[in-house]
Amino acid sequence: MQVTGNIANLKEGKLYLQKFKDTLIVNVDSIILKNSSKFLLEDNVASPEIYLLSLSGTDKVIQFFGDKGVIDIQTALKSFNYGSKITGSVNQDLLNKFNSNIKKFNDLRLDLIKEKFDASIAKNEDLAQEVANKINNIDKRKLRYAMNFAFSNTDFEVSPYITLAELYPLNTKFLDTILNSLSDKVKKSKYGIQLDVYIKGIKKEENK
Repeated sequence: MQVTGNIANLKEGKLYLQKFKDTLIVNVDSIILKNSSKFLLEDNVASPEIYLLSLSGTDKVIQFFGDKGVIDIQTALKSFNYGSKITGSVNQDLLNKFNSNIKKFNDLRLDLIKEKFDASIAKNEDLAQEVANKINNIDKRKLRYAMNFAFSNTDFEVSPYITLAELYPLNTKFLDTILNSLSDKVKKSKYGIQLDVYIKGIKKEENK
C-alpha cells in the first residue's frame, strides 16, 4: 500500500503511518517534511484494516481504512483531524457513509439530553420522562442502523469492523449470523478473524 497526499499550510514536521497491533499503536513508516507538504508512506497490507496518519508532537490524527494500492489523503494543517478527503478505498467510502449517519443519531441524542436536563431543572417530570423515551428510541434506531449496515456490506471488511466496534454487546446468536453472512474473503480478513475469535471467546465464557 502507498499512502500519498498533501497537507496544506504545513511547513515542516514528521508524519507517521501507524496501525493497531493488539491494543498497541505501532509505527510502520514515517517521513520528515521540510519545505514541502506532500508525502508518501508505505506498508504491506495483508487485508484491509484501520491505519492512522499522525503528525508528531500534536494531537492531529486521521483514521482511515488502508488497502492494497494507492490511498490518497488530502487535508490541511488547521482542519487535519476533520477536514480530510480520502480516496482509493471502498471500505473507507462505506465507513464515511456509516459515520455520517451515526453522527446524525449522536447529534439528535445530545439535543435530547439537553432537553431532558432542562426539564429536570424545571421539575417537569412528565416532560423529562417523555424525552427519556425519545432518547431510548434514538438508541434503538442507531443500533438497528448499525445492524442493517453490517448485514448489507458483508462483502467488505468494514462489516466485521463495524460489528466489533458497535455491535459487540449483542448476543452470540446475532453475531454468529453476521459472521456466517460474510464472504469467504472477508471471513479470512483481519477483522473477520477477530470477530470469529471474539465470538468463540464469549461462547467459552458462557459455557463455564
